[in-house]
Amino acid sequence: MRQSGILMHITSLPGNYGIGTMGKEAYKFVDFLREAGQSYWQILPLSPTGFGDSPYQALSSCAGNHYLIDLDTLVKEGLLKKAEIKAVNWGANPRKVDFGILYRHRTEVLKLAFQRFTPDEDFSRFVEENEIWLKDYALFMALKEHYGGSAWLDWPQELRLREEKALAEKQEGLAETVCFHYFLQYIFFRQWNALRAYANRKGIRIIGDVPIYVPLDSVDVWAEPELYQLDENRYPVKVAGCPPDSFTADGQLWGNPIYDWQKMADTGYAWWIRRLGAAAKLYDVIRIDHFRGFESYWAVPYGDKTARNGQWVKGPGMDFFRMVQRQFPGLDFIAEDLGFMTPEVRQLQIDSGYPGMKVIEFAFDSREESDYLPHLYPVDSICYTGTHDNVTLKQWLSEASAKDVAYAKAYLGLNRGEGYIWGLIRGGMGSVSRLFIAQMQDYLELGKEARMNFPGTVSTDNWTWRAEKGFDGRRLAVKLYSVTKRYGRAPAGK
Repeated sequence: MRQSGILMHITSLPGNYGIGTMGKEAYKFVDFLREAGQSYWQILPLSPTGFGDSPYQALSSCAGNHYLIDLDTLVKEGLLKKAEIKAVNWGANPRKVDFGILYRHRTEVLKLAFQRFTPDEDFSRFVEENEIWLKDYALFMALKEHYGGSAWLDWPQELRLREEKALAEKQEGLAETVCFHYFLQYIFFRQWNALRAYANRKGIRIIGDVPIYVPLDSVDVWAEPELYQLDENRYPVKVAGCPPDSFTADGQLWGNPIYDWQKMADTGYAWWIRRLGAAAKLYDVIRIDHFRGFESYWAVPYGDKTARNGQWVKGPGMDFFRMVQRQFPGLDFIAEDLGFMTPEVRQLQIDSGYPGMKVIEFAFDSREESDYLPHLYPVDSICYTGTHDNVTLKQWLSEASAKDVAYAKAYLGLNRGEGYIWGLIRGGMGSVSRLFIAQMQDYLELGKEARMNFPGTVSTDNWTWRAEKGFDGRRLAVKLYSVTKRYGRAPAGK
């Protein structure tokens, strides 16, 4: 079945309180997707973000981001007053998320809701059912607040090393703050489950990312340090990154601690089963980020300033994915098989049975024939205009070499009447890939100002783009439906 969808993170939705949420604009976007003949909504990780505000550097692999909680819904439920929300300055630019403002004010407002909340049986059931990750997460967040937001490696040694007596004392002393974080997760999942159910009823499935790594300053590493390559003081021995390439002379130094894959295997990959099980409660399809890292990963000595001195180390390979397939036989996956590919990585992708990714923006290298040219796509693949890490189509057309753009024009028959951006979209829509995904920014014909992420940088330009109110209007829906229908990707009977 040929289908298509749109990549747009929830934070990018418009709204009145500084960031896109799981409120009415999200439901309106689902309606737009259905009207436009789409079948999928792809989002970025929903986890709470840490340093740099990246959803790929999450404080927890299982928790939800409380910034996404819709405040107007809490008003309707009597947990907040409209005046309390309006009293906060949520930022002057509706086209950008100001994470600094959210950090200062969002928790304060949500604490007002918590003060009016009366725990009931449903809340108690939620806490009990999620205790395996929620208990550690709530205490971790309470301790973070208690120590002024500092990383867990900077906490007192007895807490850093998780001595039982010290943990028990803090669990009791910070009981109210711990319960507040139980409340945030309860509200997050209640709102998310309602939104996802609405999308599914409308025929829209959710694609979400599972990053391969977690950051050092996360509850995952603090709670189970034995699963990572750490020294006796809990500092990393090696950290993750990518080798130097034509785009980055020094490579990319991500800094995430690397798993001790042998210990992971010895436990039957229990941590990964828990993590993917949590993702399965959020998404209908899981995109596995940095798939190639499961075949072999780039390990950089801790303390290095660049990724140059890293080396390739073998990953768990098919042993890991056989476990995944046994544990989650009915769950759909996408392999993010971009980056430095080798025959071994290609074989792992084939053996896993997961469809890989083909990116239109990578296709038109005038110096040599690319594997990303649409006539080379296998049917069992996912075609993208670009990902959250790439330029928008408008930016690509303005910044790519003249020869590359000329190649795209000749290959796809791009013309001014149709518009070059829509011609590139047509190239993906018309490909044999069973699923086509475009960034919302490309349908809106936006440029560099709307790019979601600049890899390898920490900047207020990253993760902050928001659409303007009314972006998902009927006129665009009709235009998008027309091209979707033309290439056999609209739902049957629509």
